[in-house]
Amino acid sequence: MRGRDGVIGELIARPFRNLAAAVAFVFAVAACAVLAYMRAGWPFEDALYMVTLTIFTVGYGEVRPIDTTYLHVVTMATMVFGCTGVIIVTGALVQALTQTQLEQFFGKRVERDIDKLDGHVIICGFGRIGLMLASELSAAGETFVIVERDEGRCQEARDLGYLCRHADATDEDVLRAMHVKRAKVLATVLPDDAANVFITLSARSLNPTIEIIARGERPTTERKLLQAGADKVVMPAHIGAERIAEIILYPRMAGYLREARTETSTREERLAALGLDFSVVTAPASFQARRMTVGEFERRGGGLLVVRIDRVDGDVIEAPKPDDVIRAGDGVAVVSKLGRLGLSAITD
Repeated sequence: MRGRDGVIGELIARPFRNLAAAVAFVFAVAACAVLAYMRAGWPFEDALYMVTLTIFTVGYGEVRPIDTTYLHVVTMATMVFGCTGVIIVTGALVQALTQTQLEQFFGKRVERDIDKLDGHVIICGFGRIGLMLASELSAAGETFVIVERDEGRCQEARDLGYLCRHADATDEDVLRAMHVKRAKVLATVLPDDAANVFITLSARSLNPTIEIIARGERPTTERKLLQAGADKVVMPAHIGAERIAEIILYPRMAGYLREARTETSTREERLAALGLDFSVVTAPASFQARRMTVGEFERRGGGLLVVRIDRVDGDVIEAPKPDDVIRAGDGVAVVSKLGRLGLSAITD
């Protein structure tokens, strides 16, 4: 569903292009009419004068007698198409002038809405990830503002009813205008690692307490983003690769996770609200020479809870008992604290 800004944007879209098309239509009619009169033997000056009088309905009288059927048809066609074209030009001109006023009005309204922001989320970038993030935040009723340097994407965000500023988020003045000092979270999700690092540095210097979530494309960027001040780094390519690996290595486990998410869509949200995460880890080859029970795994993991084991041979253990043994290559579904998967439990 499109927001109010999107409907208004459609009503006032492309008025100058409509004006240009209407003017071109009038000129085409005038040119055809002039040529038609000249075909009847009129000189160019008289033909142009006659067409101008007819199209603009001035009515000074004919410069030459209109005494043949051919001239009657040409004159009537010039009246119909020429007058229609002038009416269209007038409407398009009014629309263009109205758009200018509306853009000024709604531009000021956007600025007023931004000035009222407090405890909000700033999204830097409205690409594929920015769009999905804005959709999720909007569905949750969260207040946010988008900063996008591409005018087309910015208009797309506005058409969806989102508050968006057409600007470059790498500019500190833009972040100040977005009231980064009053924001609670900044998410920089641009596909440019260098830009994300710079935005992170700027935001951290302007607001030392803001939570910064940054997108990284290359593995080497994660450390740079954390050093720049990011609280969390999300790497879409890495997450996607892990998901694909889960499907390949543990197809039944992946189906179980997908089914669980489908049937209980709020499970992950509830776990996240409690500071928990639901993940799948693979028992390393070192488990081949050791008997690691579920109970020992959970204790050594520091706050882990094993909820399912997907054996290499295809067996599945639902709700495993503390004395069940985890073998090398087993897929282990665990609930853990966010950001603390307790990998030391399976690597020591």
